[in-house]
Amino acid sequence: MAVSESFWKRAETTAMTWVLFRGAAPQRHQRVFNARSTLSTPYTIDDEEILPLMSLASLACCTVPPAVVADYKPKGTYFDLDGMQIYTTGPSTATSAVFIFYDIFGFKPQTLQGADILAHSDQGHQYQVFMPDFFYGKPLPQSAFPPDTEEKKKQFGDFFAGPANPQETAKKVPEMVKKLGEKYTGIKKWGSLGMCWGGKIVSLTSQSGTPFSAAAEVHPAMVHPDDAKGFKVPVCMLASGDENYEDVENFRKNLSVENHVETFDDQVHGWMAARGDLKNERVKAEYERGYGVLLDFYHKHL
Repeated sequence: MAVSESFWKRAETTAMTWVLFRGAAPQRHQRVFNARSTLSTPYTIDDEEILPLMSLASLACCTVPPAVVADYKPKGTYFDLDGMQIYTTGPSTATSAVFIFYDIFGFKPQTLQGADILAHSDQGHQYQVFMPDFFYGKPLPQSAFPPDTEEKKKQFGDFFAGPANPQETAKKVPEMVKKLGEKYTGIKKWGSLGMCWGGKIVSLTSQSGTPFSAAAEVHPAMVHPDDAKGFKVPVCMLASGDENYEDVENFRKNLSVENHVETFDDQVHGWMAARGDLKNERVKAEYERGYGVLLDFYHKHL
């Protein structure tokens, strides 16, 4: 059935889980929107309504606009790697590095500030940090939210099926890490960090053959408990109150590697990246605490 115009408005105020299954038609996937609170009737959504990967994204990723902090001045610089711009920060003498997968909004002040925090906060244990621009200067614009028109729905779906396709992005990572290692020869260990959309890329690149020695995900989208079974390196997951609790808990239970999984219950999806309203003292405090947890984790494993 076609999605009614009231669908998105109701989705914004209801905690839900997306369930993906294959319908009778061989070339069509259907989605059942399974409500956890006020909605009781499943909504079936055809491919024409929402493209395949959109159904896997966190609901919060679709409804909460990013906060903007205009006065932060990044400490790093940009360089080109095979036509892709990469933000880098941290001393060249650091022997450990963190590879960051940003969220769907790209290079935002809060995200760049987080990279700088990881790179420079602990003078006794600094990191070289690299954040590639996988979207080539064309992240999903804030104007695409909420996806309440046919044009916006198509824009969002095309983005996840195209430049934000997790599997295609993950395929690029091993070669990128290799080339960065050849350019920055002092790096001995690599860690990864994924934000929202980037969390899924971390899950996909932490399996057998991973170039990383430690992995972290903050307010991750597309959390799938089965991904946890294949992790080969220690992992830190910091979820917000918007992530599905059962998915996060089952992810933790399926891990066989050392891990730290914590939920910041009063924070929204994206508080450590583009949606972090750092003018709010509580958000600012939890933003800082979150990065402190990440530093402790990386210090232990890198």
